[in-house]
Amino acid sequence: MDVSVQNVRKEFDRFPALHDVSLDIRSGELIALLGPSGSGKTTLLRLIAGLEAPTAGKIFFGHEDASDKSVQERNIGFVFQHYALFRHMTILENVSFGLKVRPKALRPAAGEIRRRALELLDLVQLSGLEKRYPNQLSGGQRQRVALARALAIEPRVLLLDEPFGALDAQVRRDLRKWLREIHDRTGHTTVFVTHDQEEALELSDRLCVMSQGRIEQVGTPDDVYDNPQSPFVFGFIGESSALPVRVSNGEFWLDDRPIGVAAKDQPDGQAHLYFRPHDVELIEGGPGLAGVVATSRRVGGTRRVELDVGGGKHRVEIDLPFDHPAGERSQIAFRPKRWRVFPPR
Repeated sequence: MDVSVQNVRKEFDRFPALHDVSLDIRSGELIALLGPSGSGKTTLLRLIAGLEAPTAGKIFFGHEDASDKSVQERNIGFVFQHYALFRHMTILENVSFGLKVRPKALRPAAGEIRRRALELLDLVQLSGLEKRYPNQLSGGQRQRVALARALAIEPRVLLLDEPFGALDAQVRRDLRKWLREIHDRTGHTTVFVTHDQEEALELSDRLCVMSQGRIEQVGTPDDVYDNPQSPFVFGFIGESSALPVRVSNGEFWLDDRPIGVAAKDQPDGQAHLYFRPHDVELIEGGPGLAGVVATSRRVGGTRRVELDVGGGKHRVEIDLPFDHPAGERSQIAFRPKRWRVFPPR
């Protein structure tokens, strides 16, 4: 099911939570709405669900204008962060609930409801636990039940609002992999809200990066990570450092020194140079950036160091091999290998 959000604005007590947002979601894809708190991602999800009505604009499911339709009319499957399971019902009853409360004309027979619920419990790897209650399951298992319940109604669109936010890191990693496998097997159009960049990059077919009620960039994880279109996206997706530089005669300068990076096709003037800690090369001699090690910490198989550059006026982060001999207050020279430049903010 294609979903099209067209020029949607949403206000709460005259405060704009979304500003003229447009987004096309393709049938069968898993798209992540990614952004910090207050970016508007959950508001956009609730508008797609029908839990909120747009102040202006339209939302289409396929060619059908769904802007004024209820959650039930849109046939939405919704998975929340805190499971929202019925504590007094068994796991089987929870999964069956959405089918049992359908109008009689649309309700499957009792045997068919049970068969479908057991089939979904098998899909989410919870076979044999159908007689247990939610408080007898782990957090990860409860979230699997919540997903099975959302899938039971055969939704046109599946919406997930930070579904792993209440779980510990290892369980989150396991469930991310599992959710991607479930999506590939079922093929539902899925919209996934998260503030976790790693989660979004690993799970989604496309990312929609949001900030302050606006969409900053939409693209594949590789495209958004490798070709960020704004300073916000560069800084929010992955680690990054930025330096205020001057472009002159085809070179970048920091203060009064060239940094050894050609500013091809860049207009002269002030700019901000963005680069990632791993996209640097260490140098000995020649133009580059020299910094004094302020702090050092281990990050996986590398060592992340913070450097004071430009006489201590700026601080950046770079990655070094774990066995690099650099210690605190030692000096390191480097230059960015991959970078993006943006106008001053």
